[in-house]
Formats: sequence, C-alpha cells, structure tokens
Amino acid sequence: MHGNKWLVWVIFLAMVFSMGTPLFAANAGKELVLADFDTGDKPNNLGGDFGAWDKDPNDETQGCQMSFAEDDALGDKAGYSLRLDYDVDSPNPAYNGFWMKVNGADATPYNALAFFIRGDGEAGFTKRVKIELKDKTNKPSAYIVSGVSDKWQKISIPLNKFRRIEDWKSLNELVFVFDDINSNPKTGSIFLDQVAFVRE
Repeated sequence: MHGNKWLVWVIFLAMVFSMGTPLFAANAGKELVLADFDTGDKPNNLGGDFGAWDKDPNDETQGCQMSFAEDDALGDKAGYSLRLDYDVDSPNPAYNGFWMKVNGADATPYNALAFFIRGDGEAGFTKRVKIELKDKTNKPSAYIVSGVSDKWQKISIPLNKFRRIEDWKSLNELVFVFDDINSNPKTGSIFLDQVAFVRE
C-alpha cells in the first residue's frame, strides 16, 4: 500500500513538472501583491511593515496621517483601502507620505508596478503623486503619477521608468511622496489599494 502511494506521488510530480512549471505556480509570474490592505491592519501581504512619514515630525504645519477605509477598490465588502491625509501647506520646505517595506521582493518576473488610486472629492486631493522604489542600496528611484481623479483608477508604471534601480532581485521599499512642488492643493486626501508587481 505504501508502495502504491509512493508511485502515485511520483506520477503526480512528473505530471506537475512536465511543463517545466509547477501547477501551483502557474500564476506566479502574473502578479505579486504587495498590499491589498484587506485586513485593515499591518503587515502587508509580504509581511512588511508600513506607515505614514513626515519630513519633520516637530513641524506642526505639515504632516501625513494614515488610516484604513472601507472603500475597497475592487468592491470587496469585507476589504479595506488605505487613506492618506496629507498636508504640505507649510512656510518651510515640506514633504511627507507613505512608506512600505517589500522585504527583498524579487521583481524580475514582472514588468510593471500597479496600484489603484483615487482622491477624496470632499477633502480635495492632488492630481500628482511621486512614487519611489528603492533596492537594497536604498537609493530612491522616482516616477511622478499624474491624472489622479476622484474615481478609482488602476495605475500601471513600467518598471523601466525607475531608472536608478540596480538590483531588481532584491527590493527594499516603496514610497508615496507628497511635496510642496507637485502637490496641488497642498492639503488633501488620497486612497490607495491593491499594490502589486504585475506582468502585462
């Protein structure tokens, strides 16, 4: 009996690997979800920490606050999105935003960074947001997203736009930046959801 189970297992493995890719990994090259925020809590889907950050936490004229919202971009009634309330309306140089550790994620199977974004029509929002990726050297590589509206939209940024990344096999951090140059208005609220590396 044990011999038969072993034979069945061998046949199964032969079938699974006959195409060169395990069946359970068939979709692995399509998408790597970094954060869907559906638990309404930390960590992200890769086990990484995340949070809001401020250039100067002691400067009360600027800052960014993070919270979870029930408005899920994909319409999941049990899911959440991330809300960022930013303020760069300061007499001092001002920038802040949201950071997320991606725990050495390997982005080589993918060709784009994708996420859903919308602005809060009541609070106001900037139509331009700076996105930064960092590899293990921790040098930021930036790209500016424009055209944010008060409706959920999927943004897809080709990874080759992040030109300072030297090692796509080991990424360290993803950062969303509000600053007093690109953010207009200088105070407002942005929602984020379903952040992922994708192959398109």
